[in-house]
Amino acid sequence: MRLILAMLVAGSVMLLACSDEIPTVSDDSHSAESDTVSGLVANADAFEYEIGEHGGTLTFATISEPLTFNLALANDAGSSGVLGNLFEGLTDISWLTGEPQPNLAHTWDVSADGLTWTFYLRRDVRWHDGEAFSAADVEFTFNEIIYNEAIPTSTRAAFTFRLLDEDGQWQTAPMTVEAIDEFTVQFVLPVSFAPFLRSMGTAIYPQHILQPSVDDGTFNEVWGIETEPSEIIGTGPFLIDQYVAGERVSFTRNPNYWMTDAEGNQLPYLDRVVQVIVPELEDELEAFRSGLADTHGVLGSEYEELALLQDDENFTIHRRGPTFGTVFLSFNQNRDRDPESGEAYVPADRLHWFTNLEFRRAIAHAVDKNAIIDQVQHGLGYPQWSAVSPASGDFHNPDVATYEFDLDRAARILDDLGWTDRDGNGFREDDLGNEIAFSLATNEGNTVREQVAGIIHERMIELGLNVELQIIDFGDLVGQLTTTFDWDAIVIGLTGGPDPWSGIVVWHSSETLHLWHPNQSEPATAWEAEVDELYVLGSQELDRERRIALYHRAQEIIAENLPLIYTTLPERLSAVRNVFGNTTPTLYGLWDIRYLYRTDE
Repeated sequence: MRLILAMLVAGSVMLLACSDEIPTVSDDSHSAESDTVSGLVANADAFEYEIGEHGGTLTFATISEPLTFNLALANDAGSSGVLGNLFEGLTDISWLTGEPQPNLAHTWDVSADGLTWTFYLRRDVRWHDGEAFSAADVEFTFNEIIYNEAIPTSTRAAFTFRLLDEDGQWQTAPMTVEAIDEFTVQFVLPVSFAPFLRSMGTAIYPQHILQPSVDDGTFNEVWGIETEPSEIIGTGPFLIDQYVAGERVSFTRNPNYWMTDAEGNQLPYLDRVVQVIVPELEDELEAFRSGLADTHGVLGSEYEELALLQDDENFTIHRRGPTFGTVFLSFNQNRDRDPESGEAYVPADRLHWFTNLEFRRAIAHAVDKNAIIDQVQHGLGYPQWSAVSPASGDFHNPDVATYEFDLDRAARILDDLGWTDRDGNGFREDDLGNEIAFSLATNEGNTVREQVAGIIHERMIELGLNVELQIIDFGDLVGQLTTTFDWDAIVIGLTGGPDPWSGIVVWHSSETLHLWHPNQSEPATAWEAEVDELYVLGSQELDRERRIALYHRAQEIIAENLPLIYTTLPERLSAVRNVFGNTTPTLYGLWDIRYLYRTDE
């Protein structure tokens, strides 16, 4: 996470940006990781908020830039990170415990069967334009935006409930959302849903602003990146003050924010937050070293040098174990056709390769995780095999299939397929005589991801595959993944979270971010159907141990079938200037932005 600012939005996942030995984590590494976790938990347990002072600015530098100001349509972390300061849900996720806590709703009741939830809203919340927040806004958000099939929001996946009919077939059903009175909202679920309170962190939108665009069918065009920032109306602690593309996003404190500290002082304490947009990851470090930025997501390559400068330059580096987010390689297995042109999204020869499990296993053996950890992360990383990060605790399955780096084994797998270099030009042909040639893309500006893609590309070439490495604009990359489906292979990342359900938009075959073959009307493979079912059952199981078992099995299937070939998880390293109060490193963050204050002003 490049900035520990954003509140977790449950139910969503966003697109981010050599050795022969088996890349395993040593016992010492496991011990160190356990010690790190124990220390972070102890920090959270001991933390108490102090009464802060108003004023001051938090500045950070990032390569992330918003692609839209319409949070309902956002599929990227750059947009959600910006808009997370403006919009709130009925609950939010505690940065201390990782558990849901009251937010726009101050309390709630649940029926004995777990199906009927009644939320009681705060009466002192106002939208940024001064209009009163009410239950009508909640009803509008769910019934007319999230459940509106004309609006392509990935949020809908978290609230699409699946249940077996009398014929044993999976059907989908929404929940009902009804405003009982001005400050009471009732949700009736068709089935039990274990992460329901977490999912209530979903942003609520202003009916009085957005209802006209929903009614006339223009919602998908409102709040685009060219919109005047003052028109983006939420309830959150900050408003967008200015956006200059490629340069900065600045926020100013909401003068009418509803939250107060223990002595009744209005939050947030900070007057401003400034996000400086830089072209390369290395520029983020320069901004921090120069004093422009107050916080910095430290790269492994930077850690050794920066660690020596902490006292002289008055900052602290916090180590917080492996990230929730993932970086992976994936191949386009989309079997569908463009409905307008009738042409296949993926040419037949590439589909022949990419849908072949043995091909993907060969490539998995060609991903040199040790080289990535040593050369890119400078030892501050962990090999990833499972779809759920160890940061998620007992939801992580450490016993899935692994694919040690072994180019000889990878070559033997391809040889056994009959995919050999028969014409002597250095590149393999498949069993039909087609040269195995495709592109491997990643996004520009993220030099870490570029280096990871470069290492993978080198090994593919060594394996006899004719692969072209492409470094392209992140917005274009997202468009290829979610709209045009015009890509071959990709190295990219996804955010993550403590509960595996947040990945439903990736792992259910019907969803938009099921990247390798999205929007399936029926699962294309038996293993995808099984993962669909496991994720659904996992969401409905209220017994935690049984939930864990279901998600563990899903991770096993995913590791066996390799739709995403994982690379490594970097250590979460955050440098923060020693000029802020109400901070402590935890598993889930460094602070609540609303309580953060400067001690040097």
